[in-house]
Amino acid sequence: MKLSKKLALSFIFSILVSIIIISFISNFMINNRFENYLVKEQESKLQQISHELNALYISNGYKLYQREINSYASLEDISIEIRDLNDNVIYASTRSSMGGMGGMHRRMMEVHNIPEGNYVEKSFPLLEEGVTVGKLILGYIDNSYLTESAIIFKDTLAKSFFISAILTILLGSGTSIILSRSLTTPLMDIRNTAVEMRKGNLNKRSNVSTNTKEIVELSNSINYLGETLAKQEDIRRKYASNISHELRTPLSTLKSHLEAIIDKIWEPSEAHLEILMEEIDRLSTLVDDLKDSFKSEELELVLNKSRFNLSNELRDIVTNIIPLYNKESYSLITDIEDSIFITMDKNKLKQIMYNLLSNSIKYLDDEGQVLVKLKKDKDKAIIKVVDNGMGIKEEDLSHIFERFYRADVSRNKDTGGTGLGLSIVKSIVAAHDGTIDIKSKYSEGTEVIITLPEIS
Repeated sequence: MKLSKKLALSFIFSILVSIIIISFISNFMINNRFENYLVKEQESKLQQISHELNALYISNGYKLYQREINSYASLEDISIEIRDLNDNVIYASTRSSMGGMGGMHRRMMEVHNIPEGNYVEKSFPLLEEGVTVGKLILGYIDNSYLTESAIIFKDTLAKSFFISAILTILLGSGTSIILSRSLTTPLMDIRNTAVEMRKGNLNKRSNVSTNTKEIVELSNSINYLGETLAKQEDIRRKYASNISHELRTPLSTLKSHLEAIIDKIWEPSEAHLEILMEEIDRLSTLVDDLKDSFKSEELELVLNKSRFNLSNELRDIVTNIIPLYNKESYSLITDIEDSIFITMDKNKLKQIMYNLLSNSIKYLDDEGQVLVKLKKDKDKAIIKVVDNGMGIKEEDLSHIFERFYRADVSRNKDTGGTGLGLSIVKSIVAAHDGTIDIKSKYSEGTEVIITLPEIS
């Protein structure tokens, strides 16, 4: 069953059950209260008749006449008996005096399908100067309080409940259909979008028109999922292309050199073998870098943390790498605050710094300079590597941490590297609960900022 039908039927069923319950309870309560009211009125009327007969008895000189009794009985649709203290009947209304009104009451009951009531008698004292000298027996049908007006009122009330229920069901049904469609139409659009994505159409987007917050959020989520999957698919293709390209270069070099040696075009000299070893080393480095770049996503980075003096360690790293800068006539300077201690993997720190410093040297021009700076900021240790090299174009900055991405589109292996270095650095920094940010202006220089939790 479709969701729209299921919602509509559920709403209609809920409305119907609610109306039945409310109508039943309301009708029962009102009828019950109304009948209680009529019964009290009946009792009050009988009490009043008793008082009037007593007053008539006194005004007639302590006598009652048959004509007066019959007249009262006929008028009030009751039977009247007057008995003495020995329970002997002194006066009694004739059967015919109650017959007319009783017959009319009986016919009214038959018309409205109400069962005929039972005959009931009630006794009241007959007083003479405050002393009981006899008793009045008033007889009546126990449902005689149901006058024609009362029955019409009850019938009208029942009809009003019935008409109200029909109108409410019709209104509720229409509202349920409109509401179910307003909910299911955007959901169907989202469902169709998801089906298209499952089929591989990752450019399909959900475009719903609704003011229901949850549905809008669901639509935005499915669209975000589509965009993410499309980006991941694009990244996957680029990875495949980049890996293929990076592996093809050293393999092609190895193959051509080996073929030359096999064909005796080249002698297996030390120089030629060193070229082969360089390409093998390059291939091995590429494989290792690729493996390391995926470790953070697979949560496989093994960290051997220890507490050490970060200031001294950075100075040692700079000292070890300065010869590379001096060889190219570049300057590597430091501005390191003393006695900053940190808890992290010392070897991973070296990997971070060697990666950044070896990366910087590739893009320095004449009078190139790199500054390594360390300072403490509250509970953080901040490392900065600032160079005055060629910088990074603005459009490349957002992609700089992607695997295989290099702003150097020529893929020159002497400057571009494997394109995995910064991705690995970011993985290591993230594994230490730190952050890394890069600021750069093309042709002016680059600043890499690493923030790590510091322990004094």
